[in-house]
Amino acid sequence: MSTAPHVATSGTPVLHEVADAVYGYVQPDGSWWINNTGLLVGRHGAVSVDACATEARTVAYLEAIRKVTDRPVRTLVNTHHHGDHTHGNYLFRDATIVAHEKTRDALLEAGLWRNPPFWTPFELGDVELEPPSMTYADELTLWVDDTRCEVRHVGTPAHTTNDSVVWLPEQSVLFAGDLLFSGGTPFLLMGSVAGAVQVLEEVLAPLGARTIVPGHGEISGPGLVDEVLGYLRFVQDLAARAHADGVAPLEAARSTDLGQYAGWMDVERIVGNLHRALYELAGAERGAPIDLAAALGDMVAYNGGRPLTCLA
Repeated sequence: MSTAPHVATSGTPVLHEVADAVYGYVQPDGSWWINNTGLLVGRHGAVSVDACATEARTVAYLEAIRKVTDRPVRTLVNTHHHGDHTHGNYLFRDATIVAHEKTRDALLEAGLWRNPPFWTPFELGDVELEPPSMTYADELTLWVDDTRCEVRHVGTPAHTTNDSVVWLPEQSVLFAGDLLFSGGTPFLLMGSVAGAVQVLEEVLAPLGARTIVPGHGEISGPGLVDEVLGYLRFVQDLAARAHADGVAPLEAARSTDLGQYAGWMDVERIVGNLHRALYELAGAERGAPIDLAAALGDMVAYNGGRPLTCLA
């Protein structure tokens, strides 16, 4: 069964209070480069989970923060290195930027993605590269007044090689970064499909979070983990058949009915996900460097030769 494809539309961001003084900042519609962030407000300062992709979007986020607190953001946690979550780091002037040690390395290596050629043009603004200034190896704990915030590296490449989550055990709130998309197609080209399955099964599912703020899309509940796992297993099954038959990622994607996933945002990611899964089936380690230009070029081809739609 096929579903009508998603049509990208940008909307007004909303700061949702998901627990006492804990917020999820949702930027519709959550497609390419339009991410979510998180905010924890204390008596003397606040913690932000991620920044935004552009100067304008990060300025709008900071304005939304000022509507709920006049305290400065003292800590900014980056869940991974991708530009939609880190390009706005430089605007958090008073904050210590915290991330996994691999996030700092990956961010410095990637640099700023100005006018990336595979997407429709969007205006970054006068962004500056601002890498994390405090890094950790496995786990650290932040406190916002009496609220315990556990920042955890997930242990294996998944969405990227350097994913972290922020878990609030007493509130049962999970800021999942791009390990989870709500209503959007997961993207594992720079990480690992097998690794993502492992992380969702062994790290996220056991938490039993009542409230999940995904990296993109609407705030969700615990069922989101199973939804995303279903898609990842779909990709694994498709990749296994393509590998056995010697079929290339683009060809495999074009010959596949996405079924229940056809209405998700950014369906062309199936091609990038197959590039990663087939690369690993051929013997590559999880998260091993891959030909990004070739994979993204195939995604554009799958999209009818049109650049990938970005409304950031």
